[in-house]
Amino acid sequence: MRIIHDEDVLTEGLKALPRLDKRWRAVIKACDRPPLRRREAGFAGLCAIIVSQQLSVASANAIWSKFTARISPLTPEVMLAATDEDLRATGLSRPKQRSLRALAAALVEGSLAFEALQGATPEEVHGALTAVSGIGPWTADIYLMACIGHADAFAAGDLALQEAARHAFGLERRPSAKELVILAEAWRPWRGVAARVLWSYYRAVKRREGVT
Repeated sequence: MRIIHDEDVLTEGLKALPRLDKRWRAVIKACDRPPLRRREAGFAGLCAIIVSQQLSVASANAIWSKFTARISPLTPEVMLAATDEDLRATGLSRPKQRSLRALAAALVEGSLAFEALQGATPEEVHGALTAVSGIGPWTADIYLMACIGHADAFAAGDLALQEAARHAFGLERRPSAKELVILAEAWRPWRGVAARVLWSYYRAVKRREGVT
């Protein structure tokens, strides 16, 4: 299992993509070099992903700051002891509050163990995380990509990736998650790098369109 743990591995993936699909050469040139996009693995990292889902970077950062100030230290036990008022005060939506409580409960009860995920296959990680109430495929995919750093993890359900693929590859419409999975098959075993490039490309497209 390849892990994107430093810039050298990212560079290896960037060189490999055009060999897998020649269209990548132009896409990579059209945007900035993508960042590693790594997060801390474990409870805090997954909490951050849940908090940030479907939010702008600014909004996610603001809520995360309030959340970590209220839930301190950030452990499953402290999370479970938090009151509804504590969580409401952070600005978290009710579904996200429920997801975070369910995650904390799974860890305390032992039905989920992050240590076991480090050496697991992507399919095993996906299955373990999505077994927790409120954690869906997107969250599991982002954990695989950002926290574990799996080089072939790919969040096909991410709207920014879908829109970036539409622009990058001249598609008539934004592909669905299933369609993007099929398109990305050719990019194995570097789909995680492909996703990072597409996010960087998406930002470049937004800048060209005057959207920040």
